[in-house]
Amino acid sequence: MNRSDLVAFLRRHSLAVQATTSSSGAPQAAVVGIVVTEDLELFFDTLDDTRKLQNLRRDPRVAFVIGWSEDAPTVQYEGIADEPKGDELERLKKLYFERFPDGPSREEWPGITYVRVKPTWIRHSDFGGAAPRITELNAAELARL
Repeated sequence: MNRSDLVAFLRRHSLAVQATTSSSGAPQAAVVGIVVTEDLELFFDTLDDTRKLQNLRRDPRVAFVIGWSEDAPTVQYEGIADEPKGDELERLKKLYFERFPDGPSREEWPGITYVRVKPTWIRHSDFGGAAPRITELNAAELARL
């Protein structure tokens, strides 16, 4: 699977299940609204008192599952989260607000925070055909895409 196909697949989905670990090591998951950049970065908003953001500030490693239904392709995505600032944040918010028109109204919420995730590993799986089709990309392969 090439970069443009992967970006197109991810952009067909506006929701992802996001997973982090608590300070005790317990798994925690949440559904988040996402957008994807041409560089395969994921971007979402959250509040600063959520478990997910507290977990990411302590340990920026995060995993997602994107695209789920019976016999449909899915992406498993692992990456490193940060909270972009300045021009980077504005660029990402513009993309986000195109997908989520209610996003600008949330900017007024106390504690609203924006998170970007850069991929370190992606696996696209399609079990819908006669034979499974699986593409797995590590950090080095993602950099070459």
